[in-house]
Amino acid sequence: MRMRRPRILVVGAGDIGLRLIRLITERHAGRFRIFGTTRRADQAQAIRNAGGTPLSVDLDRFNEVKRLRGLGAWVVHLAPPPAAGRSDPRSRHLVAQLLQSQCPLPQRWVYASTSGVYGDCGGAMIDETRQVKPRNARAVRRVAGEKIMRHAARSSWSGLKRLAILRVPGIYDSHDRLPVERLLKGLPALDPAEDVYTNHIHADDLARIVWYGLFKGSGGRLIHSSDSGHMKMGEYFDAVAQALALPKPPRMKREEISAHLSEAMMSFMTESRRLDNRRLLKEWRVRLLYPSVAVALEKRTAA
Repeated sequence: MRMRRPRILVVGAGDIGLRLIRLITERHAGRFRIFGTTRRADQAQAIRNAGGTPLSVDLDRFNEVKRLRGLGAWVVHLAPPPAAGRSDPRSRHLVAQLLQSQCPLPQRWVYASTSGVYGDCGGAMIDETRQVKPRNARAVRRVAGEKIMRHAARSSWSGLKRLAILRVPGIYDSHDRLPVERLLKGLPALDPAEDVYTNHIHADDLARIVWYGLFKGSGGRLIHSSDSGHMKMGEYFDAVAQALALPKPPRMKREEISAHLSEAMMSFMTESRRLDNRRLLKEWRVRLLYPSVAVALEKRTAA
């Protein structure tokens, strides 16, 4: 008798989810059955093309989430919380439907959070033991999601054996996830003396980290899913501009720049931190394809 293929459920199969599905199907052809949730028709076709089975599920509707019961022994949770409020009802719905049902329960779970949960750290190098101090509603919702997942992992009723929580910084791709439009518009960056540190991860590396998390995660272990580079925001824009032969952004003082940028962009310019990724490299033994933005841009130029 042919053994049933293990099932993987990718909740929120956007760009990173698609990269993950392609990674699994290319490396392990035929070994897994993969489901990916999306509410977009074009994304559903992309999931099929990558080797997965698309599912249209509204995570904000508790009864719709019920359809996901028993579909995945391994769950990759990439869906963000709703755009408003201070909680994460989507994670709450998933936990209630997938981990407290009579169906076969997931054994492994990866939850993608954000490094924004730390708030402003004054440019300090921080590891995963740093206390969270979210400064905006988006980060508050992520902290709420982390708490939901960690509570589930520590509860005997869930049956969840492995949980990894990834704290993810700015995601980029050396071809189609760069601040090109921003540079073309000539939007300013902070004066070097006032600039903030930012952290990055290449989208392909993040997909690989998610895959590692299904095997390495345990007990809600936190992992900085960041590369090894430490750039200030203006340096990042300058590096991209140079690689793409675009004008570098003008620099302005903090009190001047707010008139030119959105409130959301300004919020990023008030937080400065450097993520220590030693857990990722030494504990999980991840070998990054793109250990820094500079390496990724060099590979792009050489291609």
